[in-house]
Amino acid sequence: MSDENKMDTARAARLFDVRRVIGGLFTVYGVVVTIVGIFDSQAEIDKAAGVRINLWIGLGMLVLGLLFLLWQWLRPAEAPETSDIPPADRVEQ
Repeated sequence: MSDENKMDTARAARLFDVRRVIGGLFTVYGVVVTIVGIFDSQAEIDKAAGVRINLWIGLGMLVLGLLFLLWQWLRPAEAPETSDIPPADRVEQ
């Protein structure tokens, strides 16, 4: 396999890494829920037994999303070696 093919395969593996999708969604939703939690009315806070639940859940989602993105950045996905991929015509029993 040429170096260019290896780079393309590694780039594709990183592009479709599920940690990026999960981290991105949690980060976006965390920002939205945190903003909603900052502007909660007193009635909404009283309904949640005095806890600013939207603020805390939003911050938690934001932290989780950023941890997923950090994990993906620190340990990027690598494409499997061609020797690890079984031939298409061989059926394992």
